[in-house]
Amino acid sequence: MSHSSTAPRPGLCSVTFRQLPAAEVARRAADAGLELVEWGADIHAPAQEPDTVRAVRDVSDRCGLTSCSYGSYFRAAPGELAGFPALTRAAVLLGAPRMRVWAGGVGSRAASPSERHAVVAGLREAAAIAADHGVELALEFHAKTLTDTVASTVRLLDEVGADNLRTYWQPPLDASDEAALAGLAELVDRVSAVHVFSWWPGNRRLPLAAREDLWARVFDMLDERQLRPDALLEFVPGDDPDVLAREAGTMRRAMARPPVPPPESSRPAQ
Repeated sequence: MSHSSTAPRPGLCSVTFRQLPAAEVARRAADAGLELVEWGADIHAPAQEPDTVRAVRDVSDRCGLTSCSYGSYFRAAPGELAGFPALTRAAVLLGAPRMRVWAGGVGSRAASPSERHAVVAGLREAAAIAADHGVELALEFHAKTLTDTVASTVRLLDEVGADNLRTYWQPPLDASDEAALAGLAELVDRVSAVHVFSWWPGNRRLPLAAREDLWARVFDMLDERQLRPDALLEFVPGDDPDVLAREAGTMRRAMARPPVPPPESSRPAQ
């Protein structure tokens, strides 16, 4: 199987350009050669505004884009479940097969057993509601939540035990390329999408080309395992829409790069 035939579908998280109307986000994504959009529930597609959600789906269709995911901010906290059916209905209205959710609001080391149990119970119930609507859930892989480490994420997925719950992945802040890739290798079979960006150090936003080697190796790993999660650009430098085409081009270039051979010292003797 060739490298390109299993390349992830390239897309954009609409939260990257919160300042732009949805029609402009869709036009720029299409012009940049992207195929997918994860529409955010915070600005572009609020669950409580079904007419707005329909309009977003229409503009996606007109631009030839697929609404791959609904970016919700549901955190499975007590009291949030009452609003979850409306979020699920919005995902269906958007035509999105997946909804992004969050694993609470406390890091895995700081969370008490009762706090973790509450998040597990909330995610389990949310997954059941989503399943009834044919929607998959995916956890944001993020600091200050129960998915702040690979080990905690795997444990959480196992604790919830829902067939329609998977996870996203992104390079943890300040992680080296090797550490990021080692974490992805442990999680990769349960990843439905990757958030693609180049931050270093901390959350300083760099052009994607600054970490193109990392992303080329990410896509190599996915290709080797014949996996095809969505690849969604997120948070470009300066929130500047004019750099989207450049960033999308870098992502496609990283996808197309041939596998990197191992260093001479690690190759087997001839």
